[in-house]
Amino acid sequence: MIEFPKPTVEQFFRTHVITNFAVSSDEKRLIFSSNLNGKVNLWAMDLPDTFPYLFAHHDESVSFIKTDPHNRFVLAGYDKDGDENHQIYALPPEGGLPQPLVTGDSQEKYFFEHLSDDGERLYYGTSENNPSFLNMHVRNLKDGSDELINEGEGGPTHLGAISNDESTFVYYKVFANTYVIGFVKVGEETYDLTPDPEKVHTVGQAVFTDNQTIYFPTDYESEYSYLAKFDLQTKTFSQVVTLENESVETVKYDKSNNQLYLGTEKGVEHGLYRYDLSSKQVEKLEKPVASIHQLHVAKSGNVYLLGNSGTQPLNIFQTTNGEDWKPLTNNRVLGVSQDDMVEPDVVSYSSFDGMEIEALLFRAKPENDNGHTIFWPHGGPQAAETKTFRAMFQAFLNRGYTIFAPNFRGSTGYGSSFVKLVEQDWGEGPRLDNVAGIEWLFENNITDREKLFLVGGSYGGYMALLLHGRHPEYFKAVVDIFGVSNLFTFVNSVPEHWKPIMERWVGDPERDKERFIKDSPDTYLDGMTKPMLVIQGAKDPRVVKEESDQIVAKLREKGRDVEYFVMEDEGHGFSKKENEIKVYSLMLDFLQKHQA
Repeated sequence: MIEFPKPTVEQFFRTHVITNFAVSSDEKRLIFSSNLNGKVNLWAMDLPDTFPYLFAHHDESVSFIKTDPHNRFVLAGYDKDGDENHQIYALPPEGGLPQPLVTGDSQEKYFFEHLSDDGERLYYGTSENNPSFLNMHVRNLKDGSDELINEGEGGPTHLGAISNDESTFVYYKVFANTYVIGFVKVGEETYDLTPDPEKVHTVGQAVFTDNQTIYFPTDYESEYSYLAKFDLQTKTFSQVVTLENESVETVKYDKSNNQLYLGTEKGVEHGLYRYDLSSKQVEKLEKPVASIHQLHVAKSGNVYLLGNSGTQPLNIFQTTNGEDWKPLTNNRVLGVSQDDMVEPDVVSYSSFDGMEIEALLFRAKPENDNGHTIFWPHGGPQAAETKTFRAMFQAFLNRGYTIFAPNFRGSTGYGSSFVKLVEQDWGEGPRLDNVAGIEWLFENNITDREKLFLVGGSYGGYMALLLHGRHPEYFKAVVDIFGVSNLFTFVNSVPEHWKPIMERWVGDPERDKERFIKDSPDTYLDGMTKPMLVIQGAKDPRVVKEESDQIVAKLREKGRDVEYFVMEDEGHGFSKKENEIKVYSLMLDFLQKHQA
């Protein structure tokens, strides 16, 4: 018989992503954003047919997709080369070339918030005239008139939900990732969604089930977010659904069946529940993937889900009963079955102060194992490494690298107190959690002390730099992907609407000067002696190019071995397949070169 070689790493490079989707009101068309042709564009399928075709050509990242209820147009948000200055465009109902609808200066941002039920009024937020706190507008799509409806102040303010009669508005004011208050405006009257907005807590995306009733997730006076209700008639707040050690993150309303779908987070996995508003019963649902990225409930009650798992790339699924899921897309790795890939083990270890830290351990298959391990601190930092598919991980595993990804303090999914532990402590507690994870790897014979690499992106890149500078003895070589190198320059270079939250998140550079110095990676240049690869997007608005420029320049002045690759047409990530392939290839070549 014909014998074929084992899958090559190049096959993993050809995996595509699906970033978001929308379904037409009649459920005859599914539109999604994907890099199927190498750059992100809109694709569509005429259901039940599942053959995708190019719907809109623009070659840029898509922040949202919204279909008109009467199928007269499609709205989408685009930025430029990853600069995240998204603006709003309109498309003909059959697709084509996007035309500007709500746009302005290339440095301004325009966020889609809501489209009225009749498709005639577009609600949006913008940085124009209020870059720090944002303003909310409504644009009449029939006559083009535009009205300012809310001027943000005190903190970045977003429109959260609108009643069906468009008389009542829910807004969110962001003071930090862990401090987001909600309030509802009816005419000139304003009411807080939670009893005491001075208490630090979060309010998530709300839904109106009628013009007087609002449901939303919140962790008000709780470690984990739960489903809450605000009754406008009585002006009362109440706790509705609480799940043990599990946070409600997403709420979607199924009007046809008078029920709510709840997306949840618990450690490294997501959950899905259905809450019947009539019977008050909660039902846990089976889901087709470990991680849910987007949930949509159609008018018919059909549910659409975008998600993935450790060995399954992002795909879109549909269910008519909340139980039996039908895949609508078949996004897969070229010529590679799930059995040929690696699912992670969920492990835990005790940190320096006895705190339990959960982690994902991807063990290289015995026939591929090269004996080396990659230590991966995740980005965020207020995020988590969950059971999601990463082509990069599977490519590295294919080359024989074991991967260890800890959810150090500050990670989401473990309660509100845990996630707050990174605030004003970017470089001490989380760093020591990572050090404890490294020692755990050695103690449990996962890897040898001479065979550990360090790779991280964003906050993970910051942590990679900091660990390298303070603990170089652990690593053979280090890869930093758009990581923060200096806290002083970082807090002054973030987008304007991030700046109001920086004090609580990172700290004050004058008040906390000593800590900023202690926790800035470039304080420890003398320790950064191992070979490094630094990767940066030139248009990155979150961790600007200067953060990588300065660390590379300082290390080269000291004669250190530093490779530097800048993607001129990317921001904080990869939107173009050729850039992604180039970066992964550089990383693999770099690791291979420094194995000996």
